[in-house]
Amino acid sequence: MAGTVEDSGKTAPSSPAWLHGADLGLRVLLFAVSLSGLVVLVTAKQTEIVPLQRLASAHVRESIVVTYVSPLLRYLLVALCMTSLYSLLTAASSVKSMSSSASCAKGIFVLILLDVVYAGIMASATGTAGAVAWVGLKGNSHTRWNKICNIYDKFCRHIGSATCLGLVASIILVLLVVLNAYSLYRRSR
Repeated sequence: MAGTVEDSGKTAPSSPAWLHGADLGLRVLLFAVSLSGLVVLVTAKQTEIVPLQRLASAHVRESIVVTYVSPLLRYLLVALCMTSLYSLLTAASSVKSMSSSASCAKGIFVLILLDVVYAGIMASATGTAGAVAWVGLKGNSHTRWNKICNIYDKFCRHIGSATCLGLVASIILVLLVVLNAYSLYRRSR
């Protein structure tokens, strides 16, 4: 049978070069996207002069920063940080496996599991940040949360951009899962 270990001691053929190249390319892209999202989220700060609600003639200078707004945005911040570090480490691992003749099936399986875990973390962090961004954009009349994006527009653009980059990182991680699963399937044939 082609692609299996036979009794004569021959090993299964390694994955084609395009699979290694695609894996490395997606991991580098994942690093770039998650690091960009991290930088955009960290730089989300804005200071505006807003009127006090009790006194119409009094104004106060008020700042808004990511860490003050919501723990959910901090969750996206930590998820982007973890994903960028993970993508950097796995890209180095991918370069190392490209230089060797064949990568082991156990290593590919572990990468699939880790990619699934990180895809789940990024998807949940993106969803929670999207919910916070939506409340900031539209407000919630039932809980009396006023919309803030009409005042802090630059801050909201940063949050929206970081959320979109988090979604792109989630999609890249899903693509990596599919690619590595195909690579593992190809080995088993």
